[in-house]
Amino acid sequence: MKNVQKPEKIHLGRLITEIGKGRFVIPDFQREFDWQPWDVRDLLKSIFMDYYIGTLLLWEGNKENYNKLGCANLYAFKKEADPEYIVLDGQQRLSALHYAFFQPNVNFRNRKNRIYYFILLNELLDENYDEAFTYNTATKYYDDLLKDKNIQYEEHIFPVGIMQHGSWEIEDWIKGYKNYWAEKAESEVEEQKKKEYLAFSKNAMKLKVIFEDLLNEYQISYISLAKQLELNKVCDIFTHINSKGKPLDTFDLLNSITRKEDIYLKDMYRDASKVLDDLTFPGFEMKSHILMVMSIIKQNYCSPKYLYYLVPNEKKKIKNSEGKFEYQTLIANKDEFNKLWDSSVSIINRTLNTLKNQREFGAISKRFLPYPSIVPILSSIKYYVENSDFKNKADISNKIKKWYWSSIFLNRYSSSVETTSTKDYLDLIKWFNNDSLEIDCVSEFIGVYKSLDLHKETNSGSAIYKAIFNLFIINGARDWDTSELPEYEELDDHHIVPKSWGKKMGISKEINTILNRAPLSGNTNRNIIKDTLPNVYIKNMFEHNDKETVYKVLKSHLISRKAVDILLRENFTVDDFNDFINERKETILNVIFKTVIDDSVELPEELDKLNKAIEQIELQLRSLILKQLNLISRNDIKEVLPSNIYDNFSQKVNRERKRNPSLVNDNIEMASYWMQFSDLQELLQIITAKTHWSTFENIFGSKEKLTTEFNDMANLRNSLRHSREIDIIVKMKGEASILWLKQQMKL
Repeated sequence: MKNVQKPEKIHLGRLITEIGKGRFVIPDFQREFDWQPWDVRDLLKSIFMDYYIGTLLLWEGNKENYNKLGCANLYAFKKEADPEYIVLDGQQRLSALHYAFFQPNVNFRNRKNRIYYFILLNELLDENYDEAFTYNTATKYYDDLLKDKNIQYEEHIFPVGIMQHGSWEIEDWIKGYKNYWAEKAESEVEEQKKKEYLAFSKNAMKLKVIFEDLLNEYQISYISLAKQLELNKVCDIFTHINSKGKPLDTFDLLNSITRKEDIYLKDMYRDASKVLDDLTFPGFEMKSHILMVMSIIKQNYCSPKYLYYLVPNEKKKIKNSEGKFEYQTLIANKDEFNKLWDSSVSIINRTLNTLKNQREFGAISKRFLPYPSIVPILSSIKYYVENSDFKNKADISNKIKKWYWSSIFLNRYSSSVETTSTKDYLDLIKWFNNDSLEIDCVSEFIGVYKSLDLHKETNSGSAIYKAIFNLFIINGARDWDTSELPEYEELDDHHIVPKSWGKKMGISKEINTILNRAPLSGNTNRNIIKDTLPNVYIKNMFEHNDKETVYKVLKSHLISRKAVDILLRENFTVDDFNDFINERKETILNVIFKTVIDDSVELPEELDKLNKAIEQIELQLRSLILKQLNLISRNDIKEVLPSNIYDNFSQKVNRERKRNPSLVNDNIEMASYWMQFSDLQELLQIITAKTHWSTFENIFGSKEKLTTEFNDMANLRNSLRHSREIDIIVKMKGEASILWLKQQMKL
């Protein structure tokens, strides 16, 4: 039969319209929409970068075939459809475009909330596509953002959902954006800001061109099979397109390209494997990881398209500080490539050793490593720190741990690792240099860690399951038989309440929760537990050993005394089991808090007294500023304080919003709430500002004297926060500054 397939193209604007009309339906034999939020984001990014996103395979439908194939609408399409095509290949892409552009009031698959997609306009204009496209879970803040165009204009955020309405709606939005910044420029008195606002207004025309070009010129190719084609042939075509070939690996591609430079990657990897493959991480496939680390070190990015620039003498197009494009060579020759390769292999090896460390991360073997995919970014950031002149490396190490554990517990490295790695690498560096720029995932995790549903972590292959097991190791889990620290490499995870009991009681799945597991040797499992209930074997442990020693051993497995009492209950029931895992969950969450969140340092009594004295002065200074400058509302903070201080406060408030949105929303309009985010240097800057000093001069006398005393107290505060060993001179100067400030403020 001739002409049964017709290759055609459709521009993006028309495709969006057709999606909105329900022209595409999915046959029942297709798998469910299973993309993750970041997959949708990456598709949008590819479109804006004018990348080919694949050819759709469609079949012209009719009522008979819609019924035969049990066709359904695209994911989250809730309106009455007007179908024209059956999608044989491309339903993930079309469903993703529908979700992004039409923002249906439907939760993202396997998520508790819907997802909104946004474009950061300044990043888009700078062609920084890796940062330009973002998504957020629906919260009150983002619901409000979608309703208020002024907030969108102010934040330079374009909701992707606007594109469902086509050119007219986009043009109207851009016109509003242009007028918003033009009006702000007109009313602004500060010359620098006026220029900045005018530049934003002028950018509107560039944005208009980008969006118009995208809607009208970006073409998606598709093959349309004629409706008269027999059903069996269509099914055969589908089967073939879903069973063909394997894409060429990036490593293999580079191996081929670099041969002209006398570089043989496969041979180099064989040598590297002798270093990286060991008994605890056997057969760990690291070849792509090495290239990713090399790429991050040289250019911050590690997605496949950037790896090509690692080839010696290849030129990369970049935008310089003046906004002009120029070409840069990352690696000049074979020797430079080999040196970078060796450095990357070395740092990965050290990173794996750090991950295996029983006091650092507790991933004692490959089996207990939550995410192999996190190795490249962790290695790269360790390399950056090692080769930088940081004085606060202990503080930086703490930040890296916070980021690591937050990423694991939020499942951030399960997919789209190249984009996540790039963003984390750049954000971590910012945080290292500025405490107020806490990386987003840490802020988010602090806000949600108490809601971790550890009961459901029954799959020993999941990242969170492994992370909890790592915490047992870090906590120094001792052998139940000898009470000694065991050879951790020989341990396995065994049930505390036996699996056989759970099956008998009808909780065969729940019994496997990580809350009912412990790192035990096979010998201990056979000699101590013996498939008996804890009220038998723990009782025996108490009878044959010192009671406090047994409690100490069980505590090392994060089993509290209260949990032990529950396990010892006679006639142990399912309710008792639930009481036990709930109590153990609380213990584990407390350990997570201390490991990831808690920054407090347990100080000796004398130093703790000094720390509290500084805190008292800090509180009094905030109250003094509020009173002297008559700061009552958020608007007062914005209008009266130096603009850079307000910007710093805003960053901290936004970070806090991720941790506790309801608390921020309840207090956001009060000046006293904003002042809580001030540090000593910011307090000093407010007091000594040109417009404010006359208000405080009669209290503090000399601006120079006040600055000296503040700096001495701040040095002491920093030492108290980051180290127990305080330099005697820093301590004496700090104590003197505390006394002086107390005198001046009559405390």
